[in-house]
Amino acid sequence: MRTRRIMVCLFMGLVLVGCKQSTSIDTSIIHNPNSASGYDQSEKMPVISFDKELHDFGRIDADENIAYSFKFTNTGNADLVISQCDATCSCTVSEYPHERIAPGQSGYITVSFNSSGKRGQQYQEVTVITNAQPSRTTLKIRAIVN
Repeated sequence: MRTRRIMVCLFMGLVLVGCKQSTSIDTSIIHNPNSASGYDQSEKMPVISFDKELHDFGRIDADENIAYSFKFTNTGNADLVISQCDATCSCTVSEYPHERIAPGQSGYITVSFNSSGKRGQQYQEVTVITNAQPSRTTLKIRAIVN
């Protein structure tokens, strides 16, 4: 019994020593132009600007596949990278450029919606994640399925 207690104490001591974390943070990897005093406009950052962020398909038929391409432009002063687009439903799929978008260049994010098994008012979102500030933009589509 005593040997068992000693083993448990040794094990706990090793765990505590092994879990010690460093309090030193390498601040050279942090790049955030936002601060309590505002946005630092002198930083080179991409900016993703969409012509519109909501598209209404109106009335559509059941079992219809529809798509809309949201046009965007990099209005910033650094290359824009879209890392992913996440949809709120498996009925919604997005396609986006996987290459860098230079300042001033435009592109499209195509959002497709499959109305199979859906009825009535539908509202879906796609979250676009980029290296811009802000890093997330939400694109929305809606339709009424007959």
